[in-house]
Amino acid sequence: MTFVDIGTRIARHAAERPQAEALVVGDQRTCWAEFDRAINRRANLLIGQGVRPGDRVAILAPTSAAYLETFLGTLRAGASAVPLSPMAAPDALRAMISDSGAVVLCAASATRDLAEACAGPDVGRIAFDFAAPGWIDGAAPVADTPPGVTITPEMGFNLIYSSGTTGTPKGIVHNHDTRTVTLDRLVGLGFGPDCRTLVATPLYSNTTLAAWLPTVGLGGTVVLMTKFDAHRFLELAQGERITHTVLVPVQYQRILAEPDFDRFDLTSFRFKMVTSAPIRAQAKREIVDRWPGPLLEMYGLTEGGGLCTLDVGANPGKLDTVGKPAWGCDMRILDDRGVELPPGQVGEIVGRGPVMMSGYHNQPDRTAEMIWRSPEGEVFFRSGDLGWFDADGFLHLSDRKKDMIISGGFNIFATDLEVVLAAHPDVRDVAVIGIPSAEWGETPLVLVVTRPGTTVTADDLRGWANAQLGKAQRISAVEFRDSLPRNALGKILKRELRAPYWPA
Repeated sequence: MTFVDIGTRIARHAAERPQAEALVVGDQRTCWAEFDRAINRRANLLIGQGVRPGDRVAILAPTSAAYLETFLGTLRAGASAVPLSPMAAPDALRAMISDSGAVVLCAASATRDLAEACAGPDVGRIAFDFAAPGWIDGAAPVADTPPGVTITPEMGFNLIYSSGTTGTPKGIVHNHDTRTVTLDRLVGLGFGPDCRTLVATPLYSNTTLAAWLPTVGLGGTVVLMTKFDAHRFLELAQGERITHTVLVPVQYQRILAEPDFDRFDLTSFRFKMVTSAPIRAQAKREIVDRWPGPLLEMYGLTEGGGLCTLDVGANPGKLDTVGKPAWGCDMRILDDRGVELPPGQVGEIVGRGPVMMSGYHNQPDRTAEMIWRSPEGEVFFRSGDLGWFDADGFLHLSDRKKDMIISGGFNIFATDLEVVLAAHPDVRDVAVIGIPSAEWGETPLVLVVTRPGTTVTADDLRGWANAQLGKAQRISAVEFRDSLPRNALGKILKRELRAPYWPA
């Protein structure tokens, strides 16, 4: 397939269908011709601030038209976009900006203070919606003509940081080829000029790329929600005649729980995806029973590699699985020695496919740790998850080898929270586990063994820790224990700790 970068695709849509709707944000409706010019303006502004091909541009802001235009303008300027979460702790953001080598940081008024606290003096600053000393006006008049930068497949597309409050976070590098290679195949899922995609997850999330990128790339209309609200989602879905959306499980849960859900006309939907967190079989069944249109579950990594998809409606007997490997993907199960296991046996999931990261930015050792080479010499990525394939080729997830909690679609690493809590003078031993949450899907619970003679309370510890953690990482509760179960090697038995909270 011939490589056509996303900027070129947008320019073609603008030339072929200039007055067709490209972007809807609140009352603002932007046609393809104006969207293309807005992207050019963002690209030329960045170039005027010294951004060159191969550079990186960080974006720390809530969802907005300016955000999407800047992301795409960054690509058109030949640079990589570095989307940063405003929910991350300041220390983590500081490490990400420094590690990325971003030459410019873009921010909104809502994130200005955080941006100023985390960016070094050598990083240029562009403001989306405010004026302040040291900040360039993002709406300043600049040329709206194409910048004339040639984009090649191997050039960087984005640098996405996985998570973390300790050490150097892992920056995941994707190039243009990886991000565009599968676009044309998504026509089969209804993406194209007549699709209308409602984007209700944050633009800094990798999940969200699965919604807006194929829509923009194939000429559809993106409808942005600047902040998720279940009732407003339903109003937009009906009013805008939405055909496509990508949501995390907790969002489906909140939407279906709306008292007047059944009065909304959702018959325009042709495609819904659920991803980023485990979803129970009963929830999948409820979605397809109550919400028109197919539901596709997607299991994979931000890094890429293997990808599994489950067409829920077409496979009612396989709702306890995450489906089969998608087109072009090869997924296998390994034992602890790296030897491939047959169907029915549990081991680590590894995979390869059309979408694979170039590597972890500045961390070749961690990139090497991620790789498993097959006997044929092919590169597979280790998922860190445990699972098994059944006789029909469907993948069952058994447990997460990586100790990770997924709350509201956000990844929270238990070890990051444990490092913070272990620093408290009254804490002798600590473990963090994910427990069920009606609101978030999962939420962190801290189990603590205190030092003899201390009088610290659960509320004291929770408040102390949350003051140091990012918003998405905050713990819901603290419980005290006399001891924590460990194996012969001293490793805490997390599965044993989780068991009372999760139904069999």
